[in-house]
Amino acid sequence: MTIVGAVSQPEAPRRRLAALSWQRLVRSPNLLIGSSVLFLVVVSAVFARQIAPYDPIDQQFTAQLQAPSPAHPFGTDEFGRDVLSRCIYGTRVALAVGVLADGIALGLGVIFGIVSGYVGGRVDGAIMRFMDVMLAFPYLLLAMIVVAILGPSLTNAMIAIGIVYMPRFARLVRGAVLAIREEEFVEAARATGTGVTRILARHVLPNIMSPIIVMATLTVGFSIVETAGLSFLGLGASPPTPEWGSMLATGRSYMLTAPWIATFPGVAILVTVIGFNMVGDGLRDLLDPRLRGHGF
Repeated sequence: MTIVGAVSQPEAPRRRLAALSWQRLVRSPNLLIGSSVLFLVVVSAVFARQIAPYDPIDQQFTAQLQAPSPAHPFGTDEFGRDVLSRCIYGTRVALAVGVLADGIALGLGVIFGIVSGYVGGRVDGAIMRFMDVMLAFPYLLLAMIVVAILGPSLTNAMIAIGIVYMPRFARLVRGAVLAIREEEFVEAARATGTGVTRILARHVLPNIMSPIIVMATLTVGFSIVETAGLSFLGLGASPPTPEWGSMLATGRSYMLTAPWIATFPGVAILVTVIGFNMVGDGLRDLLDPRLRGHGF
C-alpha cells in the first residue's frame, strides 16, 4: 500500500497540470474555432477525391460559365470545370505549400538565429545585417525576385516563400537565445564541460520552442497568401493545377459575367488564413506564461 501511495503522489501534480491546461484550452475560443476550421480544411485535403463531386480538371464545354446550381453549387468556369471541386482539391496545394514553405523558413531561421544569438560578436552582426537587408524588401517583391532567378513553378514558389520568411524566424530565435544563454542552467552546463551542440540541443532550443511554435503557425497562413499571390501573377502553379491563386487570376477576367469563379477561391483563402491565425493566437495565449494569470 505504501508503494502504491508513493507512486500515485507524483501523478497528482501531473493530473492537476493537465486539467489546468485543458481548462485554458477550452477557454481559448480562438484556438477552438481555428482548430475546427483547420480540421475541415485538412479533411477536405485528405479526402478530396471522395468529397469532390467532379474531376477538378475535367472540361465540359457544354457547361461553361454556369451559375451556382444544385448540380454545381459553386458554378463552373470558362472551361466548364466545377469550381467546388477545384476549390476542394486546392486545399491540398494550399496546405502543402504552407507547410513546406513554413518548414523551409523555420529550419533556416532557427539555424541562423541560434548561431547568431549564441555565438554573438561579428558573426551575430554579419547574420543580422543580412537579415535586415532581406527585411528591407517587401515580401512579395523579394519572392518574385527569387522565383525569377529559380524559374516560375510551384516548387520554386515554395522555396521563395520559405526564404522570404526566414528572417522573421531568425530574429525571433536570436532574441530568445540572447535571453536564455545567460541563465544559470546554461552557465552550469558550460561549467561542466558540456559541448556547444549539446547545450543548444538540450538546454537552449527546448526553452525557446513556445514562440517558435506560435510564429510557425501564423506563418503558414502568410505563406498561403504569398504563394497565391505568386500564382496570381503567373509565377506559381501552372494550369490546369487547381490552385486558389491561379483560380483568382482566371476569375478576374469574368468578374462582371461570372463572379463566382474568383469569389469562392478568395473565400477559401480567407477562411484558411483566418483559421491559422486564430490557432496561432490561441497557442500564444496558451503557451505564454505572462497570460496565464489573466484567465488563460
